[in-house]
Amino acid sequence: MASRIHLLVTGLLVLIPAIGSRRQNSSAEQCFCNLKGGLDDCSCDVESIDSFNNGKIHPLLEELLGRNYFRYFKVNLNKECPFWYDDSKCALKDCAVDICTEEVLPEGMRNGHEIKKYMTDSLKEKEECDEMMELSTVDHTLSQESKDAFVEWTEYDDSQLSFCVMDDEDENDMQYVDLLLNPERYTGYKGESPHRIWRSIYEENCFKPVQSTRPSYSPNIVSKGSPLEGLCLEKRVFYRVISGLHSSINIHLCARHLLPDGWGRTKWGPKLEEFRKRFSPESVGPQGTTRLKNLYFVYLLELRALVKAAPYFLNQTFYTGDQREDSEVRQLLMEVLEVARQFPYQFDENTMFQGDPKEARRLKEEFRQHFWNVTRIMDCVGCDKCRLWGKLQVHGLGTALKVLFSGDIIGRTDIPHNRQFHMTRREIVALVNAFGRLSKSIRALEDFKNMMKTS
Repeated sequence: MASRIHLLVTGLLVLIPAIGSRRQNSSAEQCFCNLKGGLDDCSCDVESIDSFNNGKIHPLLEELLGRNYFRYFKVNLNKECPFWYDDSKCALKDCAVDICTEEVLPEGMRNGHEIKKYMTDSLKEKEECDEMMELSTVDHTLSQESKDAFVEWTEYDDSQLSFCVMDDEDENDMQYVDLLLNPERYTGYKGESPHRIWRSIYEENCFKPVQSTRPSYSPNIVSKGSPLEGLCLEKRVFYRVISGLHSSINIHLCARHLLPDGWGRTKWGPKLEEFRKRFSPESVGPQGTTRLKNLYFVYLLELRALVKAAPYFLNQTFYTGDQREDSEVRQLLMEVLEVARQFPYQFDENTMFQGDPKEARRLKEEFRQHFWNVTRIMDCVGCDKCRLWGKLQVHGLGTALKVLFSGDIIGRTDIPHNRQFHMTRREIVALVNAFGRLSKSIRALEDFKNMMKTS
């Protein structure tokens, strides 16, 4: 009898790890089994994006974003929150941002140098035509009142093309930050302050599902039973890009978390428990898969913006003061854009803001104003490092929307021929870095999937 009991106990001890392993593998399957197939509102599937991103464009982006032109981002981290008084400034050391001194910046980014460079390039040309102009001079005298009015008109025209509230380049608090020295990762910033940020974005600035009277012009209607059912295409797109950005940020925090390394030491690495907490069905139900699919959706939107902006980039010098570096950066970016162009499942912006022209313009302006508010909310983030990366990624997404939807004619591909269209250096840096962050998130999903299978 004793020997039988011993054999029974031994058998149970052998089975327990196997049961645990099956449960963990089951968890992995539940977390990722629905993350496949087609995406609503676009003709693409998860598997195609995974293969394209992880095998083709992600390695190129990693190399490009390490170059000087894209690693330095000019930003104001000292703006006051415009919506509420915030005394929840994060005091943890991992929330702090290391600001660049002028000495470490590339020559072309130092104070005034970039402007002087372009002024010098045009000086010779100006001198050659001075004599001719002298014979055909027109009196261009303007009153100060007229000049002030022109400034206001220019600011208004610029705002009509922008989806972001822009930091003023001349503000004293504008400073360059080295993105490689201030990586996006877990900082310990948590609690009511970050929750209030996302509540404000979702509850006050995202469109609510209501019975839509407008027809949907999307070739792929939203899935039946979706919380977005009843929203027109444009409002669904807005919600999904915000949700996808939120998912991407959460993945970054999970992928670079603070982990124990023995003997009181710590290290940075992926934290599977944190990923499960934010995305697994056991923690958040079916919303986990929806959030991850929205990441793929915003990835496609920003990918399309890069492709559409490619002709504009052809005319840019990507100046840093190092001619060889600038040439290599331009060549690398052209490689990225060529790979992006070859992806067969592009987001189609032509399906948006169609129908009655008056209604389309009203909806487009409402869309733009909502996103303006989201960019302003980034100044309410209480952690400097979180604010830095939040502003960069929201600014990049806003630039993508500007590329896709600037002007009265939606879906134009001849951006360079639109004289009004212009991107600042900060917009270019933000756009490419923002897409790089989405690419990094999708690559990290593959790592978490493998960790779940082997845990």
